[in-house]
Amino acid sequence: MDIAVILEDDVRRIAAMRSCLRKIVPRVEAVFFEDAREMIAWLPGHRSEVVLISLDHDLPMKDVAGEALDCGTGRQVADYLASELPTCPVIVHSSNSDAAQGMYFVLKDSGWPCSRVYPCDDVAWVAEGWAICVRGLVTAGWFDAGGG
Repeated sequence: MDIAVILEDDVRRIAAMRSCLRKIVPRVEAVFFEDAREMIAWLPGHRSEVVLISLDHDLPMKDVAGEALDCGTGRQVADYLASELPTCPVIVHSSNSDAAQGMYFVLKDSGWPCSRVYPCDDVAWVAEGWAICVRGLVTAGWFDAGGG
């Protein structure tokens, strides 16, 4: 099974991304994380299935049993990926411009095929810029859009 793994904590963005993926690449399963460490722990066991990675930067503080839990940042995932051999394209989709630029270049410099999408206009950018990027990856042959 092909998987798109996405670091994102906003439920509206998640819904929009899930909808776009269903339309563009219906056979690709979307797996979402809102915690950088959980995504990093999950990735090694699924590398052969992951056909797309998309990373936000700023993640929330969660309340777990009355204690604040820092979910980390997308930069932690980008740094982890930079230490691994490139296997699939990565889209950096953070509105934190400075952090997103750093993520993009650490991935690019380590050989990962990388794109940058700029969130704007609430979640409209998902169906516009992000979806265009995903379609471009399909056209480039990174993964199959078919229903098979």
